[in-house]
Amino acid sequence: MEIPKQVLEIIQKLENSNFEAYVVGGCVRDFLLGIKPKDWDITTSAKPEQIQELFPKSFYENSFGTVTIIDETPDLSLKNIEITPFRLEGKYSDKRHPDEIKFADNLEDDLKRRDFTINALALRIKDNKLIDLFDGQKDLTNKVLRTVGDANERFNEDALRMLRAIRLSYELGFEIESKTLEAIKQNSNLLELISEERIRDELLRIVKFNPESIQKNKKSDEVNETDLESGPARIFETMRELGMLKIIIPELEIGWGIGQNKHHIYDVWEHNLRSFTYAVKEDFNWQVRLAALFHDIGKPKTKAGEGSESTFYGHDVLGARMAKQIMNRLKFSKKDIDKVVLLIRYHLFQSDPEKITDSAVRRVVRNVGQENIWDLINLRICDRIGSGVPKAEPYRLRKFLVMLEKALREPVSLKQLNINGQAIMEILNIEPGPKIGYILSALMNEILDSPENNEKEKLEKRAKELNELPIEQLGQISEKAKEKMEQIEYEKEEETKKKYWVS
Repeated sequence: MEIPKQVLEIIQKLENSNFEAYVVGGCVRDFLLGIKPKDWDITTSAKPEQIQELFPKSFYENSFGTVTIIDETPDLSLKNIEITPFRLEGKYSDKRHPDEIKFADNLEDDLKRRDFTINALALRIKDNKLIDLFDGQKDLTNKVLRTVGDANERFNEDALRMLRAIRLSYELGFEIESKTLEAIKQNSNLLELISEERIRDELLRIVKFNPESIQKNKKSDEVNETDLESGPARIFETMRELGMLKIIIPELEIGWGIGQNKHHIYDVWEHNLRSFTYAVKEDFNWQVRLAALFHDIGKPKTKAGEGSESTFYGHDVLGARMAKQIMNRLKFSKKDIDKVVLLIRYHLFQSDPEKITDSAVRRVVRNVGQENIWDLINLRICDRIGSGVPKAEPYRLRKFLVMLEKALREPVSLKQLNINGQAIMEILNIEPGPKIGYILSALMNEILDSPENNEKEKLEKRAKELNELPIEQLGQISEKAKEKMEQIEYEKEEETKKKYWVS
């Protein structure tokens, strides 16, 4: 990998002005791991005002001294390059922000304030020297996540670091060092002090993450995506074990140990996690992933009876309400809340081919909207796989999909003509009657073979020619058009049946 020229030019400009400058933090970590950094950070001995003098296309609107340089590039990692002066931080009275920030005189002071050893690495470009004061490179090699200095102090400074530790271990396929792990367990209650927006942002990064790099960085040669110990669900299992989940999303944790009925082999907790895991594995969008994680959170409160015959009537409705409360609490946007809630509310749609009708399928589409119907189908598939069944799409669901495509497909009809009956009457100066329909059908018969003729002027000219034919002949042409439209519809339906292996 090469460091982008935009970053090199910034470093060179700072050094030419007699300032120290280093690439620092997570981008160095990713660079050493062979992962393309999501963004690039630079630390320097220059103060904010001095940085801005060197880089006019920049802005400085924060209390951390960070100056952001704007670069007009399609590469998202380089659009905003952040330059921060060496700095020291005071106490964290609120467990979220330092009480005061002072600019430091050396790189060491800046690095020792950072969260994890693998993020406390700096790279000096001019001599290609890696500055590693806390054995971060060793931890990268051993695939270990460890705090800089005392873990309790780091988490008391900013409690969100505990959630970040879990996320990073998941993203990188690293193990959390034992003392760091124990400190998380002891301090998990501090997450109550963190703002909902910051927790939401970390949660979104977890849910959106594509775990291809797990296979790359994991110590084991095999990663089973359906295994709660190694797959994407591992992060939520770890959060539950460490006491974090009961603070962040207690509604999800209460499913742990809640047995289900004969249709499930896992408890509610594991079923939700396995459904989420499949959504990640199939790379469904993040709203479907979150809906899969939350889709059965209403079950513990609606459970009646025990054992194989227990029931959960209304858990879809209650689960949708609970999901809305969670997402409102975490300050998600209304648009995203509405979508996830909608998917959970209707995830139990009827799909039994012996009971479902075309009108019922259309009703499902109306309930969630055409824009959400395929996300609903994906959620249903996640639900099935999360139940422990071998097939994602059984016959009954495939049959439903055939009916769904039929409901969504615009039927071949006279509506496709770029001319209507009213226009025909005006052009030909004739009264309403069967002849109007015959001419429209005759026009339809022709454009089915030659779609390029479906233009207003061509249709008007042809209508005048057809008007000269005997009405009996027009009637015969009209019948042929109907037969042709029916044949096209039949062929489309047969293609759809083959697509879903439905006879």
